[in-house]
Amino acid sequence: MAFGILDLKAAARSFVLGARIGHLATAAPNGAPHVVPVCFALAGDRVYIALDEKAKSVQPRELRRVRNLLANPRVQLVVDRYDEDWRRLGFVQLSGTASLIEGGEEHAAAVAALRDKYPQYRSMSLESRPVIRIEVARVTAWGDLSS
Repeated sequence: MAFGILDLKAAARSFVLGARIGHLATAAPNGAPHVVPVCFALAGDRVYIALDEKAKSVQPRELRRVRNLLANPRVQLVVDRYDEDWRRLGFVQLSGTASLIEGGEEHAAAVAALRDKYPQYRSMSLESRPVIRIEVARVTAWGDLSS
């Protein structure tokens, strides 16, 4: 089923809020897809993804996902559950427009939301790092979204 974020049913919102990991899909300027697992926080109609201090070979703005979204801001985040009992399979796909936020009240609120969800972020210096913001425009949900 597909519905707008403002109409996101309680089960789908709960499924996303309870998930520990999602998969962020971006596309390079030449159309090549790029998917990476991410930690995220959902706040209202927005998703926030930290560009954290975990080991990376380049600076945050040089990450492929960041270069991609700066060139083409259309992205998707998929949150899913696999289970050997296929009756328990489920996913929520959030489609929208991504941008970077650096500083300000929204950045501070995003960092706080990410730290609330992931205790590992409490010891990382996220204030000086960009955060990916996704303005969710479309939600698609399928399967068993129960806890």
